[in-house]
Amino acid sequence: MYVQKNVFFSMPKQSNLVLVVLAFFSIYVIWGSTYLLNKIAVAQLEPFMLASVRFTTAGLLIFLIAKIMGISLAITKNQLRNTMIAGFLFLGFGNGIVVWALKYVDSGFAALEISAQPLVVLILMRIVQGKKIKPMSLVGVVLGVIGIYLLVSQKALISQENSVIGMVMIFVCMISWAYGSLFVGKADLPSNFFVNTGYQMFTAGLMLAISSVLFGEAWSLPTEWSTDVQYSMVLLIIFGSIIAFTSFNYLLKVVSPEKVATSTYVNPIIALALGWYFLDEQITTQSIVAAVVLLTGVYFINTSKKGVTLSRFSSKGGASSKK
Repeated sequence: MYVQKNVFFSMPKQSNLVLVVLAFFSIYVIWGSTYLLNKIAVAQLEPFMLASVRFTTAGLLIFLIAKIMGISLAITKNQLRNTMIAGFLFLGFGNGIVVWALKYVDSGFAALEISAQPLVVLILMRIVQGKKIKPMSLVGVVLGVIGIYLLVSQKALISQENSVIGMVMIFVCMISWAYGSLFVGKADLPSNFFVNTGYQMFTAGLMLAISSVLFGEAWSLPTEWSTDVQYSMVLLIIFGSIIAFTSFNYLLKVVSPEKVATSTYVNPIIALALGWYFLDEQITTQSIVAAVVLLTGVYFINTSKKGVTLSRFSSKGGASSKK
């Protein structure tokens, strides 16, 4: 969606090259690795419990950091309501269901399917807002549909238990994220990105906790988790939920949005490679062809909009759900 203009601190016009490199590493590798980390954690933990612990803890840590930095956490009732709605669309439903789906689909496959989010946003903008799709974007839509078909039509994937349900639910989550992107573009939200994200994460974490209880999930203490799960959760909270989000907004401030949007193409490649290396997930020839076609379509969609990036944040600073 539209480029976010407000961040929680002012960055200098002349960016530090080292910070830029580290920030790109964060949105490329860290966000790309969150699929692997969630896959590892959900193998032992209940999905809604996992997501709840991650976002509640991350939200509290953001509040603590904000207090240390002297940032006010005060927001209006309307802003609180809107952050709760955004938190549900992006994180509560969006991320929670994706984590659930990772019980049935490979992490690399999920990342590749999710890379089509700009396609879903574009189509939803056409349906909800009546905005015309430009010729280059239309080419991207066609390629995206072909790529998705090649991806989900693989017999080896469809034959896996509940894999079809997992794929369908991931697509539903993409619709939720797309609608959330449109919602935060017009909603009254805290102007401070850090505060906005903190409230979205914290309230979404509480919603996920309620969902976990309603679905009868069994909760466990961190001391009962395996070492791999403990490390995965720490990395998801500290790096995936805080550092990567901060890096993303820093880059939006110091480089062009088109460069930042390249994470859309890199994340699934990182996820596929990590899933193959650490979890022995299969990478088929059809998956590679689907990836090339799908990401080419996403490229056409992104490059057809100058100064606009169909990515994880809107102009009001909506938090990403897919990671």
